[in-house]
Amino acid sequence: MEISSKFVGMSLKTLASTITWRQTMNYAAATGDNQPLYFDDERPEGIIAPPMFAVAVTWPISERILDFIEAADFPQEIIFTQVHYTEDLSFYRPIRPGDHLLIRGKVSAILPHRSGTLVVLRFDGLDRENKLVFTEHIGSLMRGVKCADGGGGKDDLPLIPEQPKISETIWEVNVPVHALAPFIYDGCTNIYFPIHTSVKFAHDVGLPGIILQGTATLAYAVRELTNQEAGGRAECLQSLHCRFAGMVRPGSDIKVCLQGRKSNNARTQLFFTVLNAKGQKAISDGVAVFKR
Repeated sequence: MEISSKFVGMSLKTLASTITWRQTMNYAAATGDNQPLYFDDERPEGIIAPPMFAVAVTWPISERILDFIEAADFPQEIIFTQVHYTEDLSFYRPIRPGDHLLIRGKVSAILPHRSGTLVVLRFDGLDRENKLVFTEHIGSLMRGVKCADGGGGKDDLPLIPEQPKISETIWEVNVPVHALAPFIYDGCTNIYFPIHTSVKFAHDVGLPGIILQGTATLAYAVRELTNQEAGGRAECLQSLHCRFAGMVRPGSDIKVCLQGRKSNNARTQLFFTVLNAKGQKAISDGVAVFKR
């Protein structure tokens, strides 16, 4: 199987989504984040969605990607080889219940990788005034799929702050992952795929059992970074990047580790990793940027 970079820039069909308070509260509940700004709907300024809720807004496209691709010659068979590899989010304002969002997507990059081909989709969430609310770049590694040319689109990807040299961990937080966590995340977010909830399916594809959703692991990390470093002010998160590097099994613990911090008058860059119960990296190359 192979894919050409000629599909870089290809637009996807637009998705319309109206955000409800049940969706935003359920996402916060699914990730154990009980900050009042997600639940106290008597706040004068109202409630907001957790930043990671953006991935639930775009999931209907990722889930049914073949329905949103209009190119007749796109190699559909490669879709079944994909694994979620990178996640990059930029936030321009919080998502709020009542928002009516249009999600416009395109193929942002197709790049050769030692394990296949990296395909990056860009999703822009726009409000009724056509203003950006968030942008997501989601990278999928197509395992064993050859990039038929040199690739394209690399220069259009977000610039990722350079990781600092790590001498020691600044702090780490142990986060228990309940045995039911994948099922709760599945049910509360509508982000579902059977490797997270079906033992049989997981075994059939060679996994040791069901694994936690990568975006759930990342949401736990964002929760801890926000609470530890930004006083719970999720609205200050400007951008987020990471690579999914390993599996998290439900019924185990993860460690969210802050390994670097760079600040100026405008923002703070936080460099982090997440370790699974075996001490292996579940999330690597993590960078969260908060405005000050």
